[in-house]
Amino acid sequence: MTQKRLRRILALSGYKVSVERPREGDAVGVWGDSPTAHRGHAAAKKHGAPIVYIEDAFWRSLHPGRAKGEPPLGLMIDSKALHFDPTKPSDLETLLATHPLDDTALLNRARGLMERSREAGLTKYTGYDPDIAAPEPGFVLVIDQTYDDASVRASGADRNRFLEMLFLAQDEHPGAPIVIKTHPETAQGLREGYFREEDRSHRVKFCSDAVNPWALFDNARAVYTVSSQMGFEAIFAGHKPRVFGQPFYAGWGLTTDEFPVQRRQRTLTRAQLFAASMMLYPKWYDPYRNTLATPEQAAEMLAAQTRAWQADRNGWVASHMRLWKRGPLQDVFGQHKRMIFAHDPAEARGANRPWMVWAGKADVGHVDAIKVEDGFLRSRGLGAELVPPVSLVTDDLGIYYDPSKPSRLEEYIKQRKVLRPDQELRAQALITQVNRLKLSKYNLGGAQVPLPEGHRVLVVGQVEDDASIKAGAGEVCTNAALLTKARSANPDAVLIYKPHPDVESGLRDGAFDARGIADVIATQSDITALLEQVQELWTMTSLTGFEALLRGVKVTTTGAPFYAGWGLTRDLGDVPPRRRDDISLEGLVHATLIDYPRYFDPKTKLPCSVEVVVDRLAHGDVPRPGRLNRLISKGQGVLASYAHLWR
Repeated sequence: MTQKRLRRILALSGYKVSVERPREGDAVGVWGDSPTAHRGHAAAKKHGAPIVYIEDAFWRSLHPGRAKGEPPLGLMIDSKALHFDPTKPSDLETLLATHPLDDTALLNRARGLMERSREAGLTKYTGYDPDIAAPEPGFVLVIDQTYDDASVRASGADRNRFLEMLFLAQDEHPGAPIVIKTHPETAQGLREGYFREEDRSHRVKFCSDAVNPWALFDNARAVYTVSSQMGFEAIFAGHKPRVFGQPFYAGWGLTTDEFPVQRRQRTLTRAQLFAASMMLYPKWYDPYRNTLATPEQAAEMLAAQTRAWQADRNGWVASHMRLWKRGPLQDVFGQHKRMIFAHDPAEARGANRPWMVWAGKADVGHVDAIKVEDGFLRSRGLGAELVPPVSLVTDDLGIYYDPSKPSRLEEYIKQRKVLRPDQELRAQALITQVNRLKLSKYNLGGAQVPLPEGHRVLVVGQVEDDASIKAGAGEVCTNAALLTKARSANPDAVLIYKPHPDVESGLRDGAFDARGIADVIATQSDITALLEQVQELWTMTSLTGFEALLRGVKVTTTGAPFYAGWGLTRDLGDVPPRRRDDISLEGLVHATLIDYPRYFDPKTKLPCSVEVVVDRLAHGDVPRPGRLNRLISKGQGVLASYAHLWR
């Protein structure tokens, strides 16, 4: 009754939660095997009402509910029994035993989600420390659980069962190290485990650190469990765990069972087990849209939260951040520990925190700082008008617009030379959505410019003192030079020149008289509408070149933007020779819009996936510049004009 999200998930699943005597047609909801569950059972028996069993879903949250009070990502709602109670079949067991589980599309989705779980480190609690390494390979993993855990009781197990398991792990793997993984609640001092200090030996070590479970699975030679969910997860890491209880995942041919449940006789594949347990059975919640979620949406929500936790858990010190940016940066990077701001490099290093600097302001004094920049689906409005971004990129190698050295984006692009089927489908769906919704970096809209018939070549102007021009434009580094070169190469084409919005607004440098070279000067125009009407685009380093690729437009670059050199563009500039792989458009999009940026939902104030930001940008559900922002940005434009005169 005190958990708003729980009530919402139940309501979306067809249940109305109230505290009153059950009437005809009502059911009594019981939370797992909690200390108060007996009251629900008594009420149901007294009034002849059925029981609905409710538990957290298998992907729960960053931390245990007892630790931080986080609401669960989903629920398991069962009309028959608790999923961990082997004495009678639950809805989950019925699914596993009787559902055909033979739909190719469902099983392909399951395989994709299994791989995504490994890639993103998804588990029940994902608040692990990525800097903590797993023990060296070759150990036997023995999984502890919290003392008097309901699933342990349901399996009829006790401390003696855990000790038997530990003995057999040593006996069956002579000489191998034994690693006992403690439960997160035990490690945090919230509940005792079954194993005690006296169970240590020269072979037996405890692992209480917040290590990634997938890293443990990768390094373990065998996995032993009573009924832990980690045993379930170990199956998808390729193990056949030895099971000493009777958890829901035992009995389907994927475990070695010490105490088999005789009625479970079916043999399942890993994909079938995952499909039933993670896709068909739980009710997942989408907090961004306040609706039930698909398993894929749930996975991406947890992946976004996990990524943010891992990056931000120790706090940040930030340099060269304008005052107006600090609030939005705090929203994105300061949720787990508030950011501090320090201009002086020595002071920043002395903060003993990860250090970030705005990429365009970085110099030789910031070589060890992580660079930060706006993302590629940024906002509805200009950064120069002080509109906060909904996406930001952090780069520990370089920055995407500087070709003089590798960037983290380059590494992602190379990794996406080969895509899994689920990754390719996701990238294709994202391309379709961006095009259908006519999205771009700033989403300014604008006029529909009538264009003459003929071979139309769009030339996009840029801010001439922009960091990407300074770092990657090369010889052609002014808008006038770009337009002249495009005209020389296309003497008979319809040449359309589109000035940069910041330049049109008088906020940045780059204005010139394009009359006499261009056939059309598309001022105050909608860039997405222009891209739909042209056959070719010329650019120095503009992101519009990437946006043109999404729409099937032929792109010529005179500089070295991040998307040049991968076989998708005609490159006239000095593209680094390290870019020689041929990358598909889907691979480039996955790296650029899914892997590289971090996304922030301004409505819920939560980390989110690119798909959520696409929805927000499409429906205008994002911050807009207020009157004060516009006045300050205009003042910046005036100062920039005077600075130009002073130069």
